[in-house]
Amino acid sequence: MSNRPETPAEREEVSMADERWYCMRTGARPAAENMAVDEALLTSSSKTGRPILRFYGWSEPAASFGYFQHYDAVAKTTPLRPLVRRPTGGGIVPHDNDWTYSLIFPPCHAWYALKAIESYRTLHRWVQSAFSHCGLSSELAQVAQKSTAGQCFAGPERLDVVMQGRKIAGAAQRRSRDGLLIQGSVQPPDNAQRGDWEKAMLAVAIEEWQVKWEDVDLPEMVVRQAKALATEKYTRREYNERR
Repeated sequence: MSNRPETPAEREEVSMADERWYCMRTGARPAAENMAVDEALLTSSSKTGRPILRFYGWSEPAASFGYFQHYDAVAKTTPLRPLVRRPTGGGIVPHDNDWTYSLIFPPCHAWYALKAIESYRTLHRWVQSAFSHCGLSSELAQVAQKSTAGQCFAGPERLDVVMQGRKIAGAAQRRSRDGLLIQGSVQPPDNAQRGDWEKAMLAVAIEEWQVKWEDVDLPEMVVRQAKALATEKYTRREYNERR
């Protein structure tokens, strides 16, 4: 998906053919519920058995922060509230105007076996190609250019998506025995439409990997688990302020 010549170490790619993936559009939800849904999808990934692409939004201005970040430092950095600790790593992400999505892969899938750097590269080539479908040119950052530590969009990390010198897409990952969870955020350019970009994401996957998409709702078991996680974990100070 990139025009830049690759080094031999960069040629590891996802081998996929005749893939059947689920697409979920779960709408705008509170911060705690969004994190709970992603975790519930991860823990049920082996039972689901297929990759899932979930597009979602936020019913309130909020910020999520990486699992390993310190709450006090995060609270001083952003005025957005509520603050919710993600199940993935990375830095502070503002959710007042972004497009968020998640990807969940079961352990049996080829993407699960990729090294973290390779799954990150593959994802952001995908995002970059989707913007190209929308007539917007972007590139993958070749070096990190962070201006402020701990903030996801204060400059790119290597392989983030950059448009006209500004980072527009980043992501964080969590790999467990249940599967692989990737949480991504796009800070959209002014001339982009979310609906067009989402359609382009699906189209690129069809072209590149012959994905066959199936639109589905959240399974009932995931809904029940997410409600419990939101109440017992993601809304609780004991979790969000644990470090």
